[in-house]
Amino acid sequence: MPADTARTGPLAFWDELPRDGRWLLSTVVVQFFGRGLTLPFTIIYLHEVRGFSLSLAGTLMGLIAITGLVVTWPAGVLVDRLGARVVVVGGLLAAMGGLGLLAFATEPWVAAVALCLFGIQLGIAWPAVNALVATVVTGDLRQRYYGVSFALLNLGIGVGGVVGGLLMDVERPTTFVVAFVVNAACFVPALLVQLGPLRHLHGRATRPEASSDDGARPAGYLTILRTPAVWWLTVLALLASFVGYGQMEAGFPAFARQASQVSTRVVGFAFVVNTVVIVAFQFWVMGRARGRRRTRVLMVMALVWAASWAVLGATGLVAGTAAAVAGVLVFHALFGFGETMLQSAMPAVLNDLAPDHLRGRYNALQSGAFQVGSIVGPVAAGFLLDHGQSGAFVAVVVAGCLACVVVLVALERIVTPEVNGVSERRSAPAETR
Repeated sequence: MPADTARTGPLAFWDELPRDGRWLLSTVVVQFFGRGLTLPFTIIYLHEVRGFSLSLAGTLMGLIAITGLVVTWPAGVLVDRLGARVVVVGGLLAAMGGLGLLAFATEPWVAAVALCLFGIQLGIAWPAVNALVATVVTGDLRQRYYGVSFALLNLGIGVGGVVGGLLMDVERPTTFVVAFVVNAACFVPALLVQLGPLRHLHGRATRPEASSDDGARPAGYLTILRTPAVWWLTVLALLASFVGYGQMEAGFPAFARQASQVSTRVVGFAFVVNTVVIVAFQFWVMGRARGRRRTRVLMVMALVWAASWAVLGATGLVAGTAAAVAGVLVFHALFGFGETMLQSAMPAVLNDLAPDHLRGRYNALQSGAFQVGSIVGPVAAGFLLDHGQSGAFVAVVVAGCLACVVVLVALERIVTPEVNGVSERRSAPAETR
């Protein structure tokens, strides 16, 4: 394309993507629209609609992460041996079954089975999808792909959150049933793409012959974890999950309802604010972060998150007022801004460290750390908030954000400049067929 007619921004990115990369992105918004319908309301559904105690609801939510943790490790091995696409398909089927069952779960054990099925998909998604992306998209385009995919993901969640906020009503349980059924149906387009246009992909790299090179020798999870950079990245993932995504489905909605005393509609629109910020700033953050130390970008993220949780904590002092509503919305705006930094830097660091033939295991290890944080997060939130310890809850989360900064200081000292994003690295494309 001539220089004077070359497209810029998102359109230029789309032009640079290979065909398979475009297919992978094509279903993200639809899939996560369904997620947005239920993401802010699952714990509210379990507690206020199905009548489970807040502690029990928090524990049930933790089952998602427990199951994800259990399946993540074998999933990483299967990705490296069988290929990422087959594993992705299995996860999509599990999610559809779990969400469909959850819609009609009136007993705790039924909800537990449903959430475990959904946890299978979450445990599989990180290692399988990231590995599949890495075999299709290479070089600098890979880091940009992760950022754009995250923006589209949040666009879907945000639009779903708007619809969910307008639809959900604890006085009409049927509205929750419909939302979970729609969520299950939103996985169908992704499944069709994997079984149709992308059926030629297996998503694994050929293992190199054994040699003196460390990357060519067989490596289990413990061997990989002994790599100092991987160790610190794993600790960072655990902390980031606990203070971040581990609280999005449990800590934040429960605090907003109980301590801030805002309506479910406000909770839903808070996720809309989150999405607007991510979509509006993701490309700007990607541009600013390009060529800068990724560890420094992540440090800013941790500090922004600490500030966001402090703002949410302050809403408890003005519960039930317009100021509380404003604070809840500001919380998600700040949190979303931090997310743009996390998603444009962290996956790139990990996948630049990972040898192609071990990419599934590397991603599974980080996914497992995220799952551990997601187990502890909802359980801790449910326990503290159910016992009226909202101040302690906020203090713990803010302390976790500050701990992320300490971890990043250690990580920066040991990663190479190439992995840290301050110089270009040339690498041969991985085998994708």
